[in-house]
Amino acid sequence: MKIILIISVITISTVMCLYFVNSRITPAIITASDVEIRAVVTQTINSVIMQEYSKQFTYKDIIQVEKDKEDNIVMVRADTLKMNKIACDVALESQNKLRNVGKVGLKIPMGYIMKNNLLAFFGPSITIRMQPIGYIETKYLSSFESAGINQARHKISVQVKTNMRVMIPFGSEDIQVKNEVPISETIIVGKVPETAIDLGLDKTGVKLKSGN
Repeated sequence: MKIILIISVITISTVMCLYFVNSRITPAIITASDVEIRAVVTQTINSVIMQEYSKQFTYKDIIQVEKDKEDNIVMVRADTLKMNKIACDVALESQNKLRNVGKVGLKIPMGYIMKNNLLAFFGPSITIRMQPIGYIETKYLSSFESAGINQARHKISVQVKTNMRVMIPFGSEDIQVKNEVPISETIIVGKVPETAIDLGLDKTGVKLKSGN
């Protein structure tokens, strides 16, 4: 009889603990890890973008502005092969860095997870791991706007989108992180007719499958 009672108590206690974990702890961990993982992924990708474009991107080498004898702009075009090459380097390097960060993982204190202001940075920590899944996609965004009489401001930014699997002790969650970073802002002297713009940046960029 005592054995049955002990087994019953253990069973009930286990069920209650599992219920508490599933209803309170797991959602809190997922919420906290979502915020932290997004911040780490964004910071990592931004760092790679700054690194690669500072090494490989120079506006005058990538964007060609052609003028006629009267110094009127007749064509603005981009070296899309070079832009694609840089985008591919960004995707590959971002994927490698994210994979390395994910293996090490992030340690988040339980006090922070449970939103306890007094114990936010104390107590036991839970290790959160992540890995890239699906595709990491890079594409370019380009815009022209007036910057005065016969002057145009040309802005180029790169957008990186990736999917990450966040792995916690009691489950996992897939999240998508998308970030846009300006890489160039240049003043072009001369009127830029719409018919002169042939950048083709909307067709550039890469979609790289994660090698999991």
